[in-house]
Amino acid sequence: MSQPTVTIVDYGMCNLLNVVRAFEHCGAEVSVTEDPKDVATASRLVVPGVGAFSDSMKEVKARGFADALKAFSQTGKPMFGICVGMQILFDASEEFGEHAGLSILPGRVQAVPSMTKEGRSQRVPHIGWNHLVEPEDGRSWGGTLLEPMVGAQPAVYFVHSFFAVPDVNSDRLADCLYGGHRICAAVQRENLMATQFHPERSGEIGLAMIQRFLLI
Repeated sequence: MSQPTVTIVDYGMCNLLNVVRAFEHCGAEVSVTEDPKDVATASRLVVPGVGAFSDSMKEVKARGFADALKAFSQTGKPMFGICVGMQILFDASEEFGEHAGLSILPGRVQAVPSMTKEGRSQRVPHIGWNHLVEPEDGRSWGGTLLEPMVGAQPAVYFVHSFFAVPDVNSDRLADCLYGGHRICAAVQRENLMATQFHPERSGEIGLAMIQRFLLI
């Protein structure tokens, strides 16, 4: 069986080292690119991201990646967004004002609630380990990025103050509960997958997700 190849996009707002190491650990041949022209020829594409939505979108546009990412999302080849790399796939974010995203998936990015459902204050950003649960519509994880987690509520690692709210319920793959609020933790629409949490920092569970991505 040939070694799976992965192209990781570097638009200047990424924690690349841990992401590269995780994919290499899972057996992928990894290339990191700063050139939008490389996106079209990728067999699998990973879009990581850290920091603010507006700063990330500014760099994505300035470096010529916006159109390349939109075009790749229509190819049917696997694409994986991580953290802010997930958020920028959506229409817009309210972080530090109103900012347009790539509109690959319909929905908005909004703030993690600073109060629990019981009215107590809670820490924002949401940092640390939290369990994934199936969304309220009961979407099954079978055949998805989370197939290795079927029947479990795996714990994964989050660091974020904002999260995406998909307009289409069927795009929503997994949630976590924070202060009683449902936070969208992962989405998947056909070839397009993304996680708000960091699989590269989520131990064996995260590596199992990466290995699953490499088989798609």
